[in-house]
Amino acid sequence: MSSMSFKPAGYPSLSPYLTVVKAAATLEFLKHVFGAEQLRLIPGEGGKIAHAELRIDDSVVMLTEAVEGWPAVPSHVHLYVEDVDAVFARAIAAGGKAVQEPSAKDDGDKRGGFMDPGGTTWWISTQME
Repeated sequence: MSSMSFKPAGYPSLSPYLTVVKAAATLEFLKHVFGAEQLRLIPGEGGKIAHAELRIDDSVVMLTEAVEGWPAVPSHVHLYVEDVDAVFARAIAAGGKAVQEPSAKDDGDKRGGFMDPGGTTWWISTQME
């Protein structure tokens, strides 16, 4: 029996895979807003990104540039963060488009949302109760 794991060390079992426009801008945006760490980057044709992997806290997000036959898909991702107001402000300052200002919700979270340059909507929350 092999001692090799079925997945890379430090990777979760589930990771969102985003097909976006402006993959390079999305990658830099996620680094700036969330402090994402780039794990892998595979360049594609014409300066596009064929595949990228980023670690955000305990999660891994994968993304690729939309190309003919693989169009961008509008997606929503939820992420718990330590300070929802600070992350929201960083996102807007970095060019994100506000979807919803952070506000207290009935579930005990303070939550807000913004869209990144690639078209993904990020919902961020901080548990308050």
